[in-house]
Amino acid sequence: MKIIKLRDGKERSLQRRHPWVFGGSIASGKADPGETVRVESAEGKFLAWAAYSPESMIRLRAWSFTETERIDAAFFERRIAQAVTTRARLPIHSNGVRLIHGEADGLPGLIVDRYADTLCAQFSSVGVERWKATIADALLKVTGLSRLYERSDASSRNLEGLAPVAGWLRGEGPTDIHITEHFADQDWQLTVDVAEGHKTGFYLDQRSNRKFFADTVKHFGYQRVLNCYCYTGGFSVAALAAFSTGAAHVTSVDSSAPALARAAAHVHLNGFDSARHSTLDADVNQTMRDFIKQGRKFDCIVLDPPKFAPTAAHAERAARAYKDINRLAFMLLEPGGALFTFSCSGGISADLFHKIVAGAGLDAGADGLIYAHLNAAPDHPMTVTFPEGEYLKGLVIIKR
Repeated sequence: MKIIKLRDGKERSLQRRHPWVFGGSIASGKADPGETVRVESAEGKFLAWAAYSPESMIRLRAWSFTETERIDAAFFERRIAQAVTTRARLPIHSNGVRLIHGEADGLPGLIVDRYADTLCAQFSSVGVERWKATIADALLKVTGLSRLYERSDASSRNLEGLAPVAGWLRGEGPTDIHITEHFADQDWQLTVDVAEGHKTGFYLDQRSNRKFFADTVKHFGYQRVLNCYCYTGGFSVAALAAFSTGAAHVTSVDSSAPALARAAAHVHLNGFDSARHSTLDADVNQTMRDFIKQGRKFDCIVLDPPKFAPTAAHAERAARAYKDINRLAFMLLEPGGALFTFSCSGGISADLFHKIVAGAGLDAGADGLIYAHLNAAPDHPMTVTFPEGEYLKGLVIIKR
């Protein structure tokens, strides 16, 4: 077993069970991409078993902090079984579930979502890439499923020296899958294309927030909803399900025609009147500016943009973009209306996001009450030792 020694004083993060070690913390030792290494302090004390990544800034990703543990096929089967068992205990009213959430489940670089009878996985680090076949077999064994699609095509693989990969890893068949999300006495019908959709096909992390959004629309009796960056219309379906009158209307805006087509299909699939839903294939920022010029107003607005700041280095530019769209949303929102605003940027902390939205309100001449703080659904956990896992943060603001 190859040994990686850390510089003096650089062992503290591993002692706190944080799973990452950056290249500058390493004093000596090298290994092949994804190879399991023994990590020691400068004094030679065992710290962790980790996967070595020679091309990444994150040089080590810890598998285990237990010296007697062995990183083998049985290890991966145990970790996967633990994660799946945890999800089974959660109150998730959907057959679309995140089963493996990377570092939070002790499997750095691995994401696995279940859509009905199909698994979809992302291998984004050289550690899990090296164990891919073993992990695939364990996933099917633990879940009892036979279909596993790989969506290892995220740009983050480039940082690990890995090329993008997508396709069936185990089994085969159609990539368009039907899932449901439960709200009150209704089952929302949704479809996911694991081959073409964003991430692994859908935004499961917003499941709880979609339900809270529906509850809010229903409670306040909102009638005019604007869903920006709507993707395939999850929040639009939630609003339509919550409306109490046939006069209520949702406007869904996105710059992807295929996503909008699927959003419209979801409206039809759930039996809602298509006259209560309109789609705009357009830039969100420009669309909101046009609506302001037209004097349009909305009772409820959703802002769920793509990742503006993948790392903290992009935070300043991203902050300007977040501030601008939130300023426009405040201007379009009726007094008493609700703004559901989100950031999925890891480089934007919850505290910074709050300050950005507050600044946007000031620039718009608007004030509001924070009605709720939102984050990812419980099958996307954040652990106490890995705060970087908190990537999705949201605020619900009632405009005064």
